[in-house]
Amino acid sequence: MLRIAAVLLALIGIILFGQGSYIHAKAMLAQVLLERAFTASLASGQPVKPWSWADTWPVARIEVKRLDASAIALHGSSGQALAFGPGHVENTPEAGEPGIAVYSAHRDTHFRFLGDVIVGDEIEVTRRDGRHFRYHVTSTSIVPFDASDIDARARQTGLALTTCWPLDSVTEGPLRYVVHATLLDGQPISPIALVDPARTK
Repeated sequence: MLRIAAVLLALIGIILFGQGSYIHAKAMLAQVLLERAFTASLASGQPVKPWSWADTWPVARIEVKRLDASAIALHGSSGQALAFGPGHVENTPEAGEPGIAVYSAHRDTHFRFLGDVIVGDEIEVTRRDGRHFRYHVTSTSIVPFDASDIDARARQTGLALTTCWPLDSVTEGPLRYVVHATLLDGQPISPIALVDPARTK
C-alpha cells in the first residue's frame, strides 16, 4: 500500500508540474505573438488580433525598465484574455486619459514583477495608437477585490496595476495587490511610439 501511495503521489506531482509548466509556456508564447500583433497595430493604426480566433487584441505595452520587465496588455479583462496577458479593465480610461487606467494580470505570469516594483519606479505605457506615457509609482496597497477604492473617473491622470494577493500563493483569494502611479508629464513624450527595432526582429 505504501508503494502504491508513493507512486500515486509521484504521478500527481508530475501532473501538477506539467500543468504549471504548460501555463508558463503558454504565457510566454502568447506574449511573442502579442508583441508581433502590437507592432503591426503601431504600424497600421488599427487593432490587430494575435491569432485568427482571438476575441481580443493588444492595446498597450507596459514596461518597468529598471526591472527589465515588459508585457503586452489586451483589450478587456475576461478570464480568457488574462490567460494570455494583462487586461485593460473595462470602463476605465486608456493610459494618458483623465482618470485611472487599470490593468490586471495574473501574479504568477505576466504581473509577477509587480512584487519588485517600488515607490519611485517609472512605468512606461505605449498605446497601440503610438502615444507614449511615463508614470511615477506613488504607493502600493492590498485591498478586497470588490472594494479597491480605485476611482476610474478621478480628476487626476493615473495608473493602477493589479494582481492577486498574496503574491506567492497558489490558491485564489479575495485580496488584490495594487501598484498606484501618477502621470509624470501632462503630455505624451511623443505622438509617435518609440519602437525598439530589436523587438520587431
